Amino acid sequence: MALMNTSLLSSKSLYSNTNSFSKPKDQSRPTFALPPSNKNSTSLPTITAVHAAESTKNQVAVKESSTFTQSITRKWTLDSWKSKKILQLPHYRDEKKVESVLKTIESFPPIIFAGEARNLEERLAEAAMGKAFLLQGGDCAESFEEFSANNIRNTFMLLIQMGVVLTYGGQMPVVKVGRMAGQFAKPSSAEFEEKNGMKLPSYKGDIMNAHVFDKSRIPDPQRMIRAYTQSAATLNLLRAFASGGYAVMQGVAHWNLDFAKNIEQGDRFQELADHLDEALGFMAAAGVTVDDPIMKTTEFWTSHECLLLPYEQALTRLDSTSGLYYNCSAHMVWCGERTRRLDGAHVEFLRGIANPLAIKVSDKMDPNELVKLTGILNPHNKPGRITIITRMGADNLRVKLPHLTRAIGRAGHIVTWVCDPMHGNTIEAPCGLKTRAFDAILAEVQAFFDVHEQEGSHPGGIHLEMTGQDVTECVGGSPTVIYDDLSSCYRTLCDPRLNSSQSLELAFIIAERLRSKRIGLSLGL
Repeated sequence: MALMNTSLLSSKSLYSNTNSFSKPKDQSRPTFALPPSNKNSTSLPTITAVHAAESTKNQVAVKESSTFTQSITRKWTLDSWKSKKILQLPHYRDEKKVESVLKTIESFPPIIFAGEARNLEERLAEAAMGKAFLLQGGDCAESFEEFSANNIRNTFMLLIQMGVVLTYGGQMPVVKVGRMAGQFAKPSSAEFEEKNGMKLPSYKGDIMNAHVFDKSRIPDPQRMIRAYTQSAATLNLLRAFASGGYAVMQGVAHWNLDFAKNIEQGDRFQELADHLDEALGFMAAAGVTVDDPIMKTTEFWTSHECLLLPYEQALTRLDSTSGLYYNCSAHMVWCGERTRRLDGAHVEFLRGIANPLAIKVSDKMDPNELVKLTGILNPHNKPGRITIITRMGADNLRVKLPHLTRAIGRAGHIVTWVCDPMHGNTIEAPCGLKTRAFDAILAEVQAFFDVHEQEGSHPGGIHLEMTGQDVTECVGGSPTVIYDDLSSCYRTLCDPRLNSSQSLELAFIIAERLRSKRIGLSLGL
């Protein structure tokens, strides 16, 4: 594997690729290792893009043109993204302040560790093969204002409840990944917003600027420090919840029983909840009690959109165990619909980090372009490296997804297919608020399963914008939220989220679908 000297962030310009600053000679670039490296060398080399996915025993050969091969084997450095076209980044007024903030973040400890990201990749590889199911969910965009232990706990508990339901329905492991502890940046369709004759930058998430329409809309680099500290504190609490009692299986089952009894359509889910409770009773009788570690702990990972590249670069560290770079801001990061250009800065940055990656895909995606993009990001075709998250709306998905799955299949690329039924179903309510209809969300989920069943591919997971709070942002579900209810508890700073009841109802419906699929396979149907 070819090596070269470390390239650091520019001190002349945030987005240029020249005049790199360096730390004092008695300091080395922050790194981490699990366990610490035994190497005596003090040099910390970077690596070429071929490390983006390690070799695998299940490698699938893919034929590529020489031009395409050159595009994915050219050398990658920590800041090579600056030579590419950069989209969705803010215009900071004080570059020296930006540089100071980024140097500070570079000196901070990593938020996650490389070994955790590798474990997630292994779990996602199982989902790609139909042996596990990904549950990914959380806020559209986390906010500084709503940062509280209660909100973190409620969303975590909801994801655990949903995970138990899906695990029982599918009789397979559920990989739980939160849109949490770092989901602070959001793309915008317009660079500026105008109100009452005043023109200000569009809101792009609390890590860049404020939602309120005043001078706080001016991007402030100091917000990156607050985003880091809130992310670290959130993940610290999530780790405690995952091992400190909130994942106790019996308690989660009782929450689900209560849900099934108290909603309008509870009879539909009561049988599944009862069966789950009976299964746990049998396990307890067999000696697997609440004191068994497997019954009171769970694996939980974090994810967010990789949008603010200077921040992401500042938290990218060289893992001396593997010799690979990991973005230590989250276990998994994704490339959005607006930033997935083959020749763009975001794809260039992502191809060089070893984290599991996801690609958001709308009905605009060309199948050949998707094949090229997955090849750039995963040249060694490593299972678990790439998750493709479709977001199209039910009707578009039924037309478009078959062409995408066939193209990926012909290329031999191993990916995890996941459904985002939220972004293709945003509408404007009569009152002017953005909302989403539960029935439209459900229709896209059903279409996702139908297409994969027809194509012989694996429906690998679900990606939701949701919250553990009892908000009224999406209409429908049980208890039913109507248009007139939206303003009663509409809190999102970005897109509308499913509330706790709507999210759990959707989980029960998906569990029914997974159960039907499992029974059909066992009967040879």
